[in-house]
Amino acid sequence: MGPVSADLPVIDLASPDIAAATKSIRQALVDYGFLYVINHGIDDATMKSVYAESKKFFEQSMEEKMALEKNSSHRGYIRPDFEGFEADAGGKGDLLECFHIGSGKLQDVNQWPSAERFPSWKETMEKYYDCAMATSKKVMSLIALSLDLDAEFFQPDGSETILRPIHYSGNAMESKYGSDHGANAHTDYGMLTLLSTDGTPGLQICRDKDARPQLWEDVHHIQGALVVNIGDLLERWTNNVYRSTLHRVLMVGKERYSVAFFVWPSPDTMVTCIESCCSEANPPRYPPIRSDEYLEQRLTSTYKYK
Repeated sequence: MGPVSADLPVIDLASPDIAAATKSIRQALVDYGFLYVINHGIDDATMKSVYAESKKFFEQSMEEKMALEKNSSHRGYIRPDFEGFEADAGGKGDLLECFHIGSGKLQDVNQWPSAERFPSWKETMEKYYDCAMATSKKVMSLIALSLDLDAEFFQPDGSETILRPIHYSGNAMESKYGSDHGANAHTDYGMLTLLSTDGTPGLQICRDKDARPQLWEDVHHIQGALVVNIGDLLERWTNNVYRSTLHRVLMVGKERYSVAFFVWPSPDTMVTCIESCCSEANPPRYPPIRSDEYLEQRLTSTYKYK
């Protein structure tokens, strides 16, 4: 029997009923850690442009792409088999290739393709980045309200964010590992992830990380919607009340493009158990940690050359 379909909640970011949206997002993050958002503010023209530019870049030869190889600040091109997600792959890398564009204090270390060959690339990516940031603020406001916090509590101004165009070749044989996973099973390690896909299937979630055997559910594409999930840092912040859900991308025999946007708190944020998430009966599970220290630990463990 194949995977079942995940019946993820759909949150309308344009809804005037904030109380209902807040209740829905809380239920989604307790039950799934994943949800869809619609009326998110990223228009079709912007979406089409970012996919066109992404495809143009990834169609280059490996030699051309490696000229912009990821630097020490984790900005630039990342080749297939590079990412070391360890959950179900024995330390093997993923079959995706991607490009990291950052923000905040690290903006000056971004790498950009040649303006001569890619005249619209930087402008397109920066426009999508701005739209994704605005969407993130709306989602984080609802999450804050759902935790009995001020709506501005999580606002990501000054935060560390990554815009990440992704390409899966669809051909598992290109990997030295022969895996059928485009992205191995993993949890995201930041605060929030927004994901746009081209509609190609493959994304799956596993709601119970510790279950054996694991039950995987397909996340279907909804035209015009973004997939949203939270990461380990927010799970930690909420004392495990909200779930950072295990997910993966299976190869389905065809190319797949997606665009992820990762949000972390500002670097000096002290991540301490949120008051509404702990009590005498449920004391804090984790010691406080600075956001930048946590992020560096996770980046260092993930990005290792094979």
